[in-house]
Amino acid sequence: MRKNSTFVFALLAFAFFAVFCPNCRAQAALLLEEPYGFFGAVNPTGHTAIYFEHICAETLTQLRPCRPGEDGAVISRYQGIDDYDWIAVPLVPYLYSTTDPTAVPEHADHAAVERLRDNYHESHLESLGPHVIEGNFFHGGWSELVGVAYERRIYAFRFNTTAAQDAAFMARMNAAQNTSHFDLLFDNCADFARDTMNFYFPGVFSRSFFPDAGMTTPKQIAYKLVRYGRRHPDVDVKVFEIPQVPGYRRMSRSNKSISESLMTTGYAIPLVAMNPYLAGGIFVDYLVRGRYHLIPKHPEVLGPTNLSALTSPAAPSQNLESADLRTANEGSTEIRASSAGPAAINAKRNVNADE
Repeated sequence: MRKNSTFVFALLAFAFFAVFCPNCRAQAALLLEEPYGFFGAVNPTGHTAIYFEHICAETLTQLRPCRPGEDGAVISRYQGIDDYDWIAVPLVPYLYSTTDPTAVPEHADHAAVERLRDNYHESHLESLGPHVIEGNFFHGGWSELVGVAYERRIYAFRFNTTAAQDAAFMARMNAAQNTSHFDLLFDNCADFARDTMNFYFPGVFSRSFFPDAGMTTPKQIAYKLVRYGRRHPDVDVKVFEIPQVPGYRRMSRSNKSISESLMTTGYAIPLVAMNPYLAGGIFVDYLVRGRYHLIPKHPEVLGPTNLSALTSPAAPSQNLESADLRTANEGSTEIRASSAGPAAINAKRNVNADE
């Protein structure tokens, strides 16, 4: 009954926005999450998810419009979560395992992280059922859904949407069967992001044979969003850094494309031994297309009590092209420092992102 009422509500919201407010502003963000740990060393492509400012989680698998004061939800594909294809989690718990941003430690040890995760699981995640494990060295579990910022650094690529698009997306997701068809190579988290981004920007996000061998990677999706944003300034793509909370584990690594992974890790040695011509081709591809840079030199840093750049409507701002011209004439622009959170810093942002 709740599922049916949520679906009907989403349809009514879609009809309202489509008729009365087709161009109302909203925003979302592609989350590029760095690889970490042993699996991150073996597969250094990382993870990706999408945050929606105006879409909230009625349940872990049902979406609804956000109410006043709510911060939106993060949606992503996972493996081994009770055969669900995607899960939606509120933004602050997704990042920090708590609903209270002031409870986030500046330096988190293992016990503190486990306590925060267990408390949130008992309060909000037990609907997944007792058979969904916490996760371990070999297999993921419900711990993947919360406390991501304790594991790795995240870059948020914010972009504009409309309320009508968000309402249509909710109706689509709530109506579809949420059953996992996860595949590490061709139906992974980046493929879910690709499909979602194509819903908002049809035909923009396709698989790339070079430099990713026909697979979809998180870095590839972020690159295509940045490129699309430069060609369409009204999308207003901006990049923010959400730092890894120090202390819990070693700092995460940067995201890599497939060719970059092969050429900058130990995979290069057996590849050259097995087929030097193939290795040479991949190396050329890595030099030409595999080393694209996405992150500005000094992105604005967001902390647990300073997420307003994602959770509040973006103010009208200069588009990327005009920002590039201004930077060329005036140099770097001083930005406001992030004063809260585990990585409060004073920074100057170079508005012109690396190409």
